[in-house]
Amino acid sequence: MTLDPSCANARLRDRRAFLKFVAASPYVAALGGFAAWAQQNADALVGSVIGDPSEARSILDFEEAAHRKVQPGHWAYMRSGVDDDATLRANREGYSKVQLRPRRLMDATKVDTRVDLFGTQYNSPVFLCPTGGEKSFSLGGEVDVARAAKARNTMQMLSTSTSTGVEEVNKALGRPVWFQLYAPTSWDACEKLVRRVEAAGCPVIALTVDNTTGRNSETYLRNRPKNLNVCASCHVGEPGSALSEHPMFEGINMAGVLRQNPAMTWDFVARLRNATQLKLFIKGIDTREDARMALESGIDGILVSNHGGRSTETLRPTIQALPEVAAEVGSRIPVFVDGGVRRGTDVFKALALGAKAVGIGRPMLWGLGAFGQAGVDKVLEILQGELKLVMGNCGTLTVATITRERVETPNWRI
Repeated sequence: MTLDPSCANARLRDRRAFLKFVAASPYVAALGGFAAWAQQNADALVGSVIGDPSEARSILDFEEAAHRKVQPGHWAYMRSGVDDDATLRANREGYSKVQLRPRRLMDATKVDTRVDLFGTQYNSPVFLCPTGGEKSFSLGGEVDVARAAKARNTMQMLSTSTSTGVEEVNKALGRPVWFQLYAPTSWDACEKLVRRVEAAGCPVIALTVDNTTGRNSETYLRNRPKNLNVCASCHVGEPGSALSEHPMFEGINMAGVLRQNPAMTWDFVARLRNATQLKLFIKGIDTREDARMALESGIDGILVSNHGGRSTETLRPTIQALPEVAAEVGSRIPVFVDGGVRRGTDVFKALALGAKAVGIGRPMLWGLGAFGQAGVDKVLEILQGELKLVMGNCGTLTVATITRERVETPNWRI
């Protein structure tokens, strides 16, 4: 049995936290040297934390480095899921159930990781997911992410909950971002958002439909700071709440308007489809039935997502939902996926199971929180490098040749 590195890291953190608790106990202090032993072993469990992006050997190395720099409340919000966090874990663990089927004796010197997405060529199929309030992790926020994406020629998707306006992010990126849309309950507010995105030159809108009724963020609520007064220097209200600052709503009357519309139906999708000429994705499709509805609604693409395990405790990883969605739409529209990606082999597996592009969220925030732009840049460098390695070793010289025959999924019903 191979232990998932992210699970191993979590166990080490738990053991370290326990030992630090023991070391701080007044009862243990009475035992003399035992408290010092506990503290020393707590520090040793984590090992050396990278102090520079160049020291990273995998993107997992950025997690603890970011943990030590990001404010506790922001960290708790980012790393948590919903209910028991089981879907969050399932997203990651799902990749361990997909096996590779390499083909040998291909010329690995000719590996090409480039991909074309709606007429724009990117260095790899890895893209940066929309995550709200990126200034919560580094003062540079979305602009730092955009500069790293520009340097690595990577597609960036910007959240409606961005802490920097789309125009400024576009300027840093050197081209328009793709825009993730939380549809407000007011059609007027929604339409004004769409018009702003159109004016900014964004080529794609991705409507989020997997978190319309809110979420039970139990782990976050248990682990956030008890005294929230410190948060007032950074933001107003809970992260993601109506009280939080949202630059994309500037000039829009949001009085009495919910930021996410729980009454959305396919009729709303049709209205949005008719309201814009931009490419329209739906983010949060996880079944063949909804994939079929998306096709019938004239949607241009699907992002298989469960909000990073932060919406509903479905217990179903996105990598397992991907094949049925991809099979339903065939080659008619592209299918993307996010959730749980930590390795180049994960990207490879997702591509083999039908994804056209593969998104990362938390790893990007780890890099951002640890080292700003340089951290995000290194995360992308590592992931793109790992993808090139596995493509060469599996005999797939282009992204298009990464097909279903390159993987095995024992005990999956697909």
